[in-house]
Amino acid sequence: MDQTVNLGGLTLKNPIITASGTFGYGLEFMRYGDLTSLGGICVKGISLQPRLGNPMPRIVETASGMLNAIGLQNIGVDKFLAEKLPYIPSGTTIIANLYAQSVEDFGTLAAIFAEQDKISALEINISCPNVRCGGLAFGQDPAMVAQVTSMVKKQAGTKPVMVKLSPNVTDVTVMARAAVDGGADMLSLINTLTGMSVDIRTRSTRLANIVGGLSGPAIKPVALRMVYQVAQAVDVPVIGIGGITTACDVLEFILVGAHAVQIGTATFMRPDTVFRLVGEVQALATSLGITSWDEYRGSLKV
Repeated sequence: MDQTVNLGGLTLKNPIITASGTFGYGLEFMRYGDLTSLGGICVKGISLQPRLGNPMPRIVETASGMLNAIGLQNIGVDKFLAEKLPYIPSGTTIIANLYAQSVEDFGTLAAIFAEQDKISALEINISCPNVRCGGLAFGQDPAMVAQVTSMVKKQAGTKPVMVKLSPNVTDVTVMARAAVDGGADMLSLINTLTGMSVDIRTRSTRLANIVGGLSGPAIKPVALRMVYQVAQAVDVPVIGIGGITTACDVLEFILVGAHAVQIGTATFMRPDTVFRLVGEVQALATSLGITSWDEYRGSLKV
């Protein structure tokens, strides 16, 4: 079976992409497999200036998942371009994840990445707080979703633009349509669900930030439902994210309409997960008699 996936302006070798924030800048995982064998890598969120992130502790294990409040720690775009990007192997499909707290900064970042030949596409993290709107996350207001997407699209040149949707909304399809209206070429979902964890002995929160983002197998049913809804609501490719650990999980997301998937928290359990899944997905698809992704995608019987 040909595992190639066509996302419009972006073609992947297979549907396996690493999720931003769980795979570093890619270089950290080169000892575990060949980056060029993957559909793509979505690098850690990058901002204009370096960020130290939130105070410790900022990761807590939960039942079937984990909470994180890293705070988008990163080295900033200048250091990424100078110290990381040149060393990612040629032939790797690299998706830059953009983090900013204003529409203008998103545009500036997009313009910088538009000039980088090794960057294949841009992913917008709209779960960021908009400092000019009292800290409300971009992804919780359809008008802001459309505005930031439009800004990035204008500055991205020929780079396809992917918008990463937050699940922390009343109706994710409203945000999906807003992103498409703003010019999004594709959508990825879901980002983490807001949660918290407390310690009854110390009577304190386990995260210094109090709340964090829940990820891992615990959120898969929510992610699967939202991907299904969004795939029905828009005509652009959808990338599924949320609790994916096995080849069966991958095929479930494609069955409900996803073109590709991103693997995140599973990488913390086994750093070679994404590399193994490429072959395991191929084997499982063949055993089920799937001849093409176009034939299988969205074929759920309801």
